[in-house]
Amino acid sequence: MKTDERPLGSLGRGSLRWVEMTGRIVIDDLRPRTPGSDHPAKATVGASVRVSADIFRDGHAVLAARVRWRPASDAKGSDAPMDDLGNDRWEAVIEPSTLGLHTFMVEAWTDHFATWCRDVTLKHDAGQDIDLELEEGAHILATRASDVSPDDRPLLAAATSALRDGNRSVADRLGAALHPAVAATLARVPEPADLTASRPMGLWVDRERALGGAWYELFPRSEGGLRGAADNRLEAVAAMGFDVVYVPPVHPIGRAHRKGPNNTLVAGPDDPGSPWAIGSADGGHTAVAPELGTLDDFDYFVERASAVGLEVAVDYALQCSPDHPWVAEHPQWFHHRPDGSIQYAENPPKKYQDIFPINFWPQSDSARDELWTACLEIIEFWIGHGVAIFRVDNPHTKPVAFWEWLIPRVRDAHPEVVFLAEAFTRPKVMAKLAEVGFSQSYTYFTWRTSKVELAEYLVEVSQGPQADYMRPNFWPNTPDILAAPLRNGPPAAFRLRLVLAATMVPSYGIYSGYELCENDPASVANEEYLFSEKYELKQREWDTTDSLAPLVTRLNEIRGAHPALAQLPNVVVHPTNSAYLLAWSRFTDDRSDVVLVVVNLDPYAPHDDTLSIDLEVLGLPWDVPYEAHDELTGTTYTWQGPNPYVRLDPDGQSAHVLSLRAPDRAAPVVR
Repeated sequence: MKTDERPLGSLGRGSLRWVEMTGRIVIDDLRPRTPGSDHPAKATVGASVRVSADIFRDGHAVLAARVRWRPASDAKGSDAPMDDLGNDRWEAVIEPSTLGLHTFMVEAWTDHFATWCRDVTLKHDAGQDIDLELEEGAHILATRASDVSPDDRPLLAAATSALRDGNRSVADRLGAALHPAVAATLARVPEPADLTASRPMGLWVDRERALGGAWYELFPRSEGGLRGAADNRLEAVAAMGFDVVYVPPVHPIGRAHRKGPNNTLVAGPDDPGSPWAIGSADGGHTAVAPELGTLDDFDYFVERASAVGLEVAVDYALQCSPDHPWVAEHPQWFHHRPDGSIQYAENPPKKYQDIFPINFWPQSDSARDELWTACLEIIEFWIGHGVAIFRVDNPHTKPVAFWEWLIPRVRDAHPEVVFLAEAFTRPKVMAKLAEVGFSQSYTYFTWRTSKVELAEYLVEVSQGPQADYMRPNFWPNTPDILAAPLRNGPPAAFRLRLVLAATMVPSYGIYSGYELCENDPASVANEEYLFSEKYELKQREWDTTDSLAPLVTRLNEIRGAHPALAQLPNVVVHPTNSAYLLAWSRFTDDRSDVVLVVVNLDPYAPHDDTLSIDLEVLGLPWDVPYEAHDELTGTTYTWQGPNPYVRLDPDGQSAHVLSLRAPDRAAPVVR
């Protein structure tokens, strides 16, 4: 913001200290932004970004404002006028078209001509003499002529001449100056006298996949290794409509303290161990486990995935088994106990004897430099093998400073890279990781089950301040988490949680076996799976008649057909009386695509209710019928007014995914 610096003594305080003062025009609460504005907010290529700010000044003069933005690597920028939304809040929409870092700022100024237009019109309509006001208008136009382009100056000159032409009627003189073309010409050009600018803000522009996509996690070792999974499973994953196939660590697994089935402390000779116990005599983070194949087999997996329309995400897990080469080569990179032994990982009461956490802050600066550089080289290695998406294991157990160092270095060279934070941690830690650069984050959706919890969380992640920089990725299950109500839950529980995850936010994922409704928990108190795939191979019958694969496929088709489901901010939760029916809508800015989702959160009993739809915010008529087309069943309902009746039975249909269309609105094409 433009400021005024004067000695405090000149303000009557008798001090020699200097103070920075707010200028006459105030620009506050600029969004999008991160909490400290030291890191860029987030956007995606081609997607609309709402830039807003509080803008005001003393008195009643009319203000004008604009947003100016540009890629950081480009000296030439663009600008867009801002609209006054009321209550001193202003907004403009911009659409960055290139990857990478951008900067933007808001500029505001007093629009003296618009102020004159308002006041002179009021006086003229009241029958007052406005001869002096006509000369004031002419003076403003003559003064502003030098600020506009040469092509626009004749227009202003003609209006100036008309205002000063005493031979014409007052109405004609005034009408020439109030012509919309005159106001439009001046509105594009700021007045330099009190032009006020906000501080420049950062905006990191990602590719589309950083915001939206459907993820599917699978263990290649359960599918015959990398080549077996490539040949036998990828086509089925792609056929269900997924965009990303994510694989746990593919690196050699240590033998020391290898875990057996169900996380037992003793492994048999044929037990595969946990993929997160990384490193053995066969190599570390840049090697492939022999039981999975070779690096050539990994390349084949990536190529086959690409051929069927899938991107590969790999696990970036910065930890080591006791057998990892780093343990012997760089002992200073690990935590040592008083007896000289290396500290294994613990999350009391859980113990991970097969994993050594890395000490990211060794005593020696040179050791830290070497370690951090080695971690960066791991990323570079896998980028070289066709990977552009990294799911980062437990990023909250590493210093924030490390991520502030690593992510910008990767992005500078590879702006297409996407980082998903597996940060099931405290809210402020999760938010900070997003702020310093993570593209997406796992969220608390996994544990949000009640109507109130889900409604509040949907609004929080979509419209709250964190939505400027933290993108959610909803997972109803992971290899570590079989969350309620899935634990011993019926298929209806899996269906409703799937619909919630797939339609609430642009990115969601499932861990393989979800479509088979695998629901056996390790124990009453332990939310992990019984016979977890983390410690053993799983042989599954994928072609069962009761698989949820058809529902998964249909939901992904719906997601692909509806732009409303591919963006984050436009969401409204609609009131319902039932404690079990949750209803919300997502819609595009122009309301050309409106999707209403209603879910029965009770997997055991039917529930019905009368909805209260906010038709105004959805751009739908109150007085004429509109269509509600259920994308899940193909049924089209004709509704009128805001209170349609719905009934959902978990034994049949647990949810509606409805495309709402006014009579004159074309239907979207489902691929």
